Amino acid sequence: MRLLYSFSIRLYVMLIHIAALFNKKARLWANGRKNVFENLEKKLATINKPSAKLYWFHCSSLGEFEQGRPLIEKTREKENVIILVSFFSPSGYEIRKNYPLADYVFYLPTDTQSNAKKILATIKPTAVFFIKYEFWFNILNALKQNKIPVYLVSGVFRPEQHFFKWYGSWFAKQLKNFEQFFLQNETSQKLLNQIGYKNTTLCGDTRFDRVAQVALQKKEIEIAKQFSASAKTIVAGSTWPADETILADAISNDKLQNMKLIIAPHEIDEQHLAAIEKSFNGKKIVRFSKADVLSVINFDVLIIDNIGMLSSLYQYAYIAYIGGAFDKGLHNILEAAAHGCPILFGPNHKKFAEAAALIDAGGAFEINSTAQFINYSSMLLNEPAMQKMAALCSKNYVNTNKGACDIILNQIAI
Repeated sequence: MRLLYSFSIRLYVMLIHIAALFNKKARLWANGRKNVFENLEKKLATINKPSAKLYWFHCSSLGEFEQGRPLIEKTREKENVIILVSFFSPSGYEIRKNYPLADYVFYLPTDTQSNAKKILATIKPTAVFFIKYEFWFNILNALKQNKIPVYLVSGVFRPEQHFFKWYGSWFAKQLKNFEQFFLQNETSQKLLNQIGYKNTTLCGDTRFDRVAQVALQKKEIEIAKQFSASAKTIVAGSTWPADETILADAISNDKLQNMKLIIAPHEIDEQHLAAIEKSFNGKKIVRFSKADVLSVINFDVLIIDNIGMLSSLYQYAYIAYIGGAFDKGLHNILEAAAHGCPILFGPNHKKFAEAAALIDAGGAFEINSTAQFINYSSMLLNEPAMQKMAALCSKNYVNTNKGACDIILNQIAI
């Protein structure tokens, strides 16, 4: 089975290299792995930390990085440590490749048996942390053979994963390579227990620690502050075209005529930005990069055409709308919740436990149409008591779920 797994990895790499001929993301993925071992060796040779402990954190993409980030930052506080961070996806690496608290950030080499041996020989880690649901079986096997502990952080397991299917015994056996599973929920713990794994700790999601910290450290954004000063504002984060269609239709409705909109799209290429501007035809629209503090108050829609600002923008939200749930899946709702925002999102959120939990808590509302968006938004706009209660429920949900990092660090020796 391991041969079949390794073959599938090589096939995937071949397909990526073919796709790289015409796809930018695939090209970044392929080019980023060129000379990865040589670059690692050169970087480690420049780090003068004798007898330092080396901790390797691996994240699939940006979302997983944010989950691992509180643990990385706690580890950074220790004396004489080296921290390496690897990514599988360009969408994580390209944004965090200069992350200042890591000694080096790199692309994960493809998970072949030879690469697994080489990466461990190159970095010689003290311990390894895989975030959420990263399972690279050749690397995991090599870690076990070299007696290097590896931990799954903020792990989530679902019944439909192959570990729990009739054909999944080989995959389930590979989980023996983990020293400990730090899990987000009881469902994950029960599933692992059912297949014989008792080395589980229910600690919750480390993202709660992160978003609570970010909310406390929010940055003042003067243009957004001035824009939202004259009217209650919806902040729409990580939107896709389907979300933007609903927002454009809703913001023109008489029930919401006194509300403003800050929209931070998931993709900020020129074609997408131009399409958003066109969809809001009839409204006064300005891009953040072209906005002026003195005149921005005169506009109805502010489009954020940069990356990295969204978490601080929620401080100006009377209502937050989180995108993706009319498309591939819901984006991060916890940042908005940490700021105490009532939250709206679409129906595709079943894989995100926090979405259902926030709905149950009274801090979030699922919408399936423009009409529902208008109804919930107008109720929150016209009933201040409802808005305040939803905002309080959101914030309390985050505050009561903090502490995963402390649980992890109290159980393992770093």
